[in-house]
Amino acid sequence: MIAKSSGGRAVAADPTNTWRDPALGEPHEVRLPSGPVRYHDRGTGPVLVFAHGYLVNANLWRKVVPLLAEDFRCVTPDLPLGAHVVPVNRAADLSPPGIARLLADLVRELGLDDVTLIGNDSGGAYGQLVAANHPEVLGRLVLSSCETPEDTWPPSPGGFGLLKATAASAVTYRALYQPLRLRRTWRWRNTYGWLAKYPVDDRVMNSYVRPVLTRPEIRFDGRKAIGAVSARYTRDAAERLIRRRPVPVRLVWAAEDHVFPLEHAKRYATKLGAPLHTVADSYTYVTEDQPAQAAKLIAACAVDRETGP
Repeated sequence: MIAKSSGGRAVAADPTNTWRDPALGEPHEVRLPSGPVRYHDRGTGPVLVFAHGYLVNANLWRKVVPLLAEDFRCVTPDLPLGAHVVPVNRAADLSPPGIARLLADLVRELGLDDVTLIGNDSGGAYGQLVAANHPEVLGRLVLSSCETPEDTWPPSPGGFGLLKATAASAVTYRALYQPLRLRRTWRWRNTYGWLAKYPVDDRVMNSYVRPVLTRPEIRFDGRKAIGAVSARYTRDAAERLIRRRPVPVRLVWAAEDHVFPLEHAKRYATKLGAPLHTVADSYTYVTEDQPAQAAKLIAACAVDRETGP
């Protein structure tokens, strides 16, 4: 596989760590103030930008992009959250405001207009910070099974808080992820088992877990990012979104979410004055478990159509 950079430079890729589904579209690389970021681009029309969460990458969206690309331009970056391809600058700010700034910089650098940002898992937390801190780059925000003001960050169900605790030390952080070398651990509830209701393809899972296991520079970025998260960021952003409503917000939520309870989403949607739509038979990764349902709801939210019950 060869990735294309924004400057036309061909980049050799190691399929063990960097495989991305061709359904995501053409791979590119752009240099932002925080460093290089890889992204995929497919389709034409109104722009959708997808933000994933910690220890996954653009592959999270591989099933919905083909369903949306006939009507939308789908831009799917790898964020520097531990499963990415190229490290950002060593001194890059990977705190939640820093990641939000990276997303805003990406939109600006690519010259995108009237963007619908779709954030899942902690990608939704970062999305709320983009809307609160950089509303000028967005047309609307779609939150999908992510942190609300009632959720901790990292979320407490499943023991995910341990991720931040071990990030205090490079040694403990590296040790925490060693069980992921074993395929059977991928379905544990404190790894991916409470995020995806159904098993994820092995090749995709390897793209998620191998970088943090094998590449110190990627592990460095992931450790910085997870070590900096805090619910104070999302609660502050939520307060500003509720009070100021800088961009329209829509919610697309897993009906069976164990990590981000649907009841939390309902209360948040009421405060935002935002419609909430549920995806049946799914955990947090709605685009993994129910891509057709998720794509239909995302498309409707992006053009502000009614989506039905």
